Amino acid sequence: MSKQLVLMDCDGGVDDYLSVMLLMTMTQVQPIGVIVTPADCYIEPAVSATRKILDLMGCHDVPVAESTVRGINPFPRLYRRDSFIVDHLPILNENETIKTPKVSESGQNFMVRSLQQAPEPVTLLVTGPLTTVASAIEISPEIEAKIKQIIWMGGALNVPGNVERSLEAGQDGSAEWNAYWDPIAVERVWQTNIPIVLCSLDVTNNVPVTSAFVQRIGKQRRYPLSDLAGQCYALVIPQDFYFWDVLATAYLAHPEFYQLREWETVIVTSGLSQGRTKVEPGGRLIKAMEKVDTERFYEYILQQWKR
Repeated sequence: MSKQLVLMDCDGGVDDYLSVMLLMTMTQVQPIGVIVTPADCYIEPAVSATRKILDLMGCHDVPVAESTVRGINPFPRLYRRDSFIVDHLPILNENETIKTPKVSESGQNFMVRSLQQAPEPVTLLVTGPLTTVASAIEISPEIEAKIKQIIWMGGALNVPGNVERSLEAGQDGSAEWNAYWDPIAVERVWQTNIPIVLCSLDVTNNVPVTSAFVQRIGKQRRYPLSDLAGQCYALVIPQDFYFWDVLATAYLAHPEFYQLREWETVIVTSGLSQGRTKVEPGGRLIKAMEKVDTERFYEYILQQWKR
C-alpha cells in the first residue's frame, strides 16, 4: 500500500511542534513539507525550532517553508512568546548548524508548487489558521483538485470558543483562535469543494494535557522525543492546555480512534461573533470529530514518542 502524501501547515505553537514530531513518526504517511504560518508564534524562532525538531528526528529531507500571509486578529503576545522558548531548549541546540533546509520561496508558493508536482492528491494537515491555504488557492485555483482532504484543527461548533472576551474587546466568546485569526480565509476555504475533517474544540475539550500525563512522559525521558515533549508540556501546564493539534494529527494514523459526524456550517466573518464556525441548515457540509477514544489516543502518542 502506498503511503499517504501529507503537507503540513502549522503556526508555531507548542502543540504545533509536538504535532510535527508525531507526524514524522508515522510509517503510513509521507510528509512532503512543513509550512509555518506566522500566527501563534514569532515567525523566525518558530521556523528555526521546526527545523531543529526535524534535525533531531533525522528528517532532513522534509523542507520547511515560511508563509508570509497575515491575519486580521493577532494572537496575544503571551501565546506567541513560546516560540522563542522552544527554539532555545537545550535538546534542540546540541548542534551548531541546522541541516533541515528552509526553502527560499514563501510558504503559500511552496504549497502551490508542492501540490502541482505531487503525483497524487495530497492531504493538508492544518494546525493553525487557514490563511496560507486560502492564499495558495487564490494564487492557483486549479490546485483544489490536488487536495485530497483538509484535516483542520479549528472552530467550535456546539461549545463556546476560546477567544476570551476579556482579551478581545468586541468579541462574544464564540470563536476559536485559529478561525478568529482570519475568518475571511476560513470562508474562502469553505467555498471550495475540498473535503474537510474538523478537529474542533467540541472534541479537544475532552482531551486535556494533565499533570499525570506529563509525569508519564517524564518516566520516558531517556528517549529524546519524550524528553522534548515533556519539556514542552511542562511549559504549558500552568495554562488550560489541551491536545488540540496533536489530536488532529493522530487522526492520520488512527482514524478508527474517532467518531465523525456531518454538520452543515457557515463562517461568521464580522461582528461580535467574528470567527465563529456556526452550525446552520443549508450551510457547507463538513465532517467533524465528535468523540475520541482517549485512552487509546494517550497510549498511542506515548508509544510514538518512546524513541
